[in-house]
Amino acid sequence: MKKLSLILISTFIISLPVSSQVSFVNAFPNLTFSLPLFLTYPPDNTNRIFVVQQRGLIRVFPNDSTTTSIQTFLDLTNKASQSGSERGLLGLAFHPNYATNRYFYVNYTRQSDGATVISRFTTQSGNPNKADSLSELILMTIPQPYSNHNGGMVMFGLDGYLYIGMGDGGSAGDPGNYAQNNNSLLGKILRIDVNNPSGGNNYGIPPGNPFIGGGGLPEIWCTGMRNPWRFSQDPVTGTIYCGDVGQNAWEEIDTLWVGKNYGWRCYEGYAPYNLSGCGPPSNYTFPITAYANPSVGYSVTGGYVYRGTRVPWLVGRYVYGDYGTRRVWKLLLNNGVVSDSGMIGISPAQIMSFGVDKNNELYICGSNGIIYKFLNTAIGINGDPNLIPEGFSLHQNYPNPFNPSTKIGFTLPVNSHVKISVYDLNGREMEVLINDEKSAGNYTVEWDAANYASGVYFYKMVAGRYTDSRKMVLMK
Repeated sequence: MKKLSLILISTFIISLPVSSQVSFVNAFPNLTFSLPLFLTYPPDNTNRIFVVQQRGLIRVFPNDSTTTSIQTFLDLTNKASQSGSERGLLGLAFHPNYATNRYFYVNYTRQSDGATVISRFTTQSGNPNKADSLSELILMTIPQPYSNHNGGMVMFGLDGYLYIGMGDGGSAGDPGNYAQNNNSLLGKILRIDVNNPSGGNNYGIPPGNPFIGGGGLPEIWCTGMRNPWRFSQDPVTGTIYCGDVGQNAWEEIDTLWVGKNYGWRCYEGYAPYNLSGCGPPSNYTFPITAYANPSVGYSVTGGYVYRGTRVPWLVGRYVYGDYGTRRVWKLLLNNGVVSDSGMIGISPAQIMSFGVDKNNELYICGSNGIIYKFLNTAIGINGDPNLIPEGFSLHQNYPNPFNPSTKIGFTLPVNSHVKISVYDLNGREMEVLINDEKSAGNYTVEWDAANYASGVYFYKMVAGRYTDSRKMVLMK
């Protein structure tokens, strides 16, 4: 889940917009929760909210802002860990056919030894707000060498298979090198078939898993994860986005694909971390975006692509945040290229998790026990002249990593004076790419880095009150 310590590093502090384009409002003011780690809804004809509490309770209530009615759906306090900042009841997923089979799946760390347990339970017949606590069917039990980095996410993909997020086993720096070991389930995203058990297991292996024919454990779907704290699938494009918590320098957002290796512990974000025994950079899939730790944030929380109606300008954008600094960002991904990125607000509480309801509206599970919903405060809605007009954007450079040149796109909704500069990790301005008046429109500038050394660089755009920065990696 969240890192246990911070290591201060000297780095360039990214400037971010300070105006909030969304507001975060207590969604259920008559309800409070203890350590809410996840929010979701069942795929049935009801309009209910389920909230996972870390110490072993799943709570259920009507999706109504005025409700005072809340019930305990499942009590696992006698099974899930009751101590540790990263242990407990960590995930919940409803079977796609839940309306008829009443199956749901949980991810928790076991009290006795901290092992990860993936289990199926069944809701009581005739009582949709109560699970049968005696119906547990254990699918997987995965030993955990340390107390942290347990992952915890479970999700049914659009393909009908169950995806499971596993951290690297904990401690720091992946001392067992589990994430790069294909004979370990740690540091991976797993994919299993809960509908067709085989091989003496309570699950089967989906066709298409990369090691179904050998070379690694067949449950593995992709590798090289450190601590994937929340992933989700866009129901429109099918893209799976994941927030992978970094070590002490970079927090990253990945898009997950079958058979890909996301680099940890060889790489943290784009930067080399421990290259002992690692292959060339081409063996690894790098993040679509990342931000500096601790100057911008220190523990990423993965989110969702927004498909609701409350905030129309946010539709299609992936929304994610940082647990510690409470910053919330958006980005737009088109054909692998990131654009329209920037901060949209600051959460009132530390961001334990994001969630969505049946209407695809977004929520934040706050560390203060409050569930917050997203409301629109962008210009043109409330007319606040201090807000950044929608339409300014600094795009991710392409290609990235690159050698020796790369292109940087940006968008201006109005005529503006634009300055785009390149900085090194110490915040020194290395080169000014543009410093001129520009009309509204879409632009691209190129940086030729033939005379610069390999490494991580930042580029920063200032246009009126709009400021944004991104990083790029030069690999020679």
